[in-house]
Amino acid sequence: MQLTDAHCHLQDARFGGQLQEALAKCRNLGLTRWMVNATRESDWETVAALARTHPGLRCSFGLHPWWQKERSTEWRVALENCLTLHPEAGIGETGLDRWMEGFDFEDQTAVLHEHLELSRQLDRAITLHCLRAWPELAGCIKRCPPSKRGFLLHSFSAPEAMLEQWVNLGAYFSFSPAFLHPKKTALREMFKHVPLERLLVESDAPDMAPPRELAVALLTQTGERLLNHPGNVVLCLRAMAADRGLAPETLALQLEQNYERLFGNKTKS
Repeated sequence: MQLTDAHCHLQDARFGGQLQEALAKCRNLGLTRWMVNATRESDWETVAALARTHPGLRCSFGLHPWWQKERSTEWRVALENCLTLHPEAGIGETGLDRWMEGFDFEDQTAVLHEHLELSRQLDRAITLHCLRAWPELAGCIKRCPPSKRGFLLHSFSAPEAMLEQWVNLGAYFSFSPAFLHPKKTALREMFKHVPLERLLVESDAPDMAPPRELAVALLTQTGERLLNHPGNVVLCLRAMAADRGLAPETLALQLEQNYERLFGNKTKS
């Protein structure tokens, strides 16, 4: 069985020297590929270096709304140059966020539009973050459509009433280990209604940890907050397979087909 983590942040300093061991654990679990999302200009080269060093790692480059205030005046040119140098790379993580303190929504929207235009221009899949701004994000997609291959709504948590709209817009939806917490039961139920051909799994490691008692592994840490191990993406596979009455191996094959359709080299017809 082969499985791909569609969204993670393996460049995060919280891995603290544990990355090599974490990847070895993942491979033992059947997880062999990772889409590593940058979040700011200062980590683009770090993410690119990881992909050069570790087999199975791919890059996505972008500006996360939490850190876009740090961007340079030439960030858009720099991003396009980075994507041109890495033809296998995706775009992201970027998006909209009304949950963060002191947000500038007009600025977030302007930055998102630049990412969406690059997605369409370069025919790259784009990974989107959204918190408390789902109608606004849908409006951005309608005004400035990304590549026809589609886009990933990572850790999708919009109201179920919006699911059909997002499907029609071309979205893919990734399920994270944090959705296995009892308080996320409604989200897990909603994912039963996501079309099978639009499903993906992600770890979002080192964030979005599952309940401790379910984890296949957790990163060594200091403090009380659990740090998610990328291997926990297999929990997502098992949970969704059980919810749909499928063998994990059958669902894994479908997930890999979905990943290739979105992030592969050919544009979706």
